Amino acid sequence: MSTPRRTLPAAQLAQMAGSFEAVSQWFEITQEMIDAFAQITNDHQFIHVDPLRAKAETPFGGTIAHGFLTLSMLSAFAIDCLPIAAETAMSINYGFDKVRFLNPVRSGARIRGRFKLMEYAVRKPGEMQARYNVSVEIEGSEKPALAAEWLGVTILRKEGN
Repeated sequence: MSTPRRTLPAAQLAQMAGSFEAVSQWFEITQEMIDAFAQITNDHQFIHVDPLRAKAETPFGGTIAHGFLTLSMLSAFAIDCLPIAAETAMSINYGFDKVRFLNPVRSGARIRGRFKLMEYAVRKPGEMQARYNVSVEIEGSEKPALAAEWLGVTILRKEGN
């Protein structure tokens, strides 16, 4: 069972825009995760799923995670460290701006998410939109695996619900 997420009033989150930062715990990216992601996405490129060939034929020294696997880990990182509005009925991934894959994540590496809340404002009545600058850090590396702007929409509970 997971720990309940920290909640803050939506108005307080809005006031924190520009100053709030959070960092998740470290998560290991295993070859088993990479292989499962390859199965789900039908992306079986050898740099991801063939450790011997990847070691022999790439500069990476072995297999690397799919960029989209690294990107998808942002959900786990967010659940781990980001508060949500106390009035939340549901949260919706609204998409990304400026996604860049900057450094490969080698099998066995540990990664974590770093978030900076840039905006949390009314999108329309009953909805808030968040904009986070996010990066995925690789343990022991100065250069992050990726950097992006992540947008999310929070649907607020109607009064009385």
